[in-house]
Amino acid sequence: MSSLGKPNIKAVFLDIDGTLISFKTNKIPESTHKAIKSLREKGIKVIVATGRSINSLDHIRHIAFDGFITFNGSYCITTEGKVMYKTFIEPSDIKNLVQYAEDFPLSYSLMYEDKVEINDATPEVVGMYAHVNLPVPPVHDKENIDTDHVLQANIFLNKKDEKTFMDHIMPKSSASRWSPLFADVNHGGVTKSIGITHFCEYFGIDISQTMSFGDGGNDIAMLKYTQIGVAMGNANDDVKEIADYITEDVDNHGIESALIHFGVL
Repeated sequence: MSSLGKPNIKAVFLDIDGTLISFKTNKIPESTHKAIKSLREKGIKVIVATGRSINSLDHIRHIAFDGFITFNGSYCITTEGKVMYKTFIEPSDIKNLVQYAEDFPLSYSLMYEDKVEINDATPEVVGMYAHVNLPVPPVHDKENIDTDHVLQANIFLNKKDEKTFMDHIMPKSSASRWSPLFADVNHGGVTKSIGITHFCEYFGIDISQTMSFGDGGNDIAMLKYTQIGVAMGNANDDVKEIADYITEDVDNHGIESALIHFGVL
């Protein structure tokens, strides 16, 4: 796309884990801090797009953003607190998940607007939360599960078993994956691109004026949707395959490098 001349980018969408934040240091590189500040000084909107909960963003709250796409698009909110979009997983799918885990060994977490609960604190679950630098959520009371207001579930399932599970147990939901350990599950058809649509409408920005950065499977829809989709150097191979551009990894000024490459900075 760089052959078309300098793009007129007015909004940049950034994944968090492995894109904004390094898995090695659990920090945002200084070059990324500076890049975000420079973008906003130029009037370019900078919006987070993550699979994380709206309540799992404390480690980036010190940075000024223009909005947050959370739960992979299921919950989108402006910096001022205006909820632009919210959609829950079908309750029947959650009931199926809970029942399935009673009968077969399966770990899962249920993510709500104000809390996260897990069904079992197995070593893989504990390890996943350590990997993203979050505390392990409490184990829920199986007799008192709110099945109506789940924004996202995480299911600890192998990739090879994912399609069969989703087809039979959670047919009204969609799964995406940024880790071999688990899949994110959201209401059917929900991706980060839904949040991008809402923010473009809100700020009066055309999709041709957008750019996104990501590294995991749950970023693929977003990278395909924006005018320029950038895969981090540390991205999964399936993400690199669909990206318009592959930049350096998160620890080697990847975001800043791509913004300079396309003349946005």
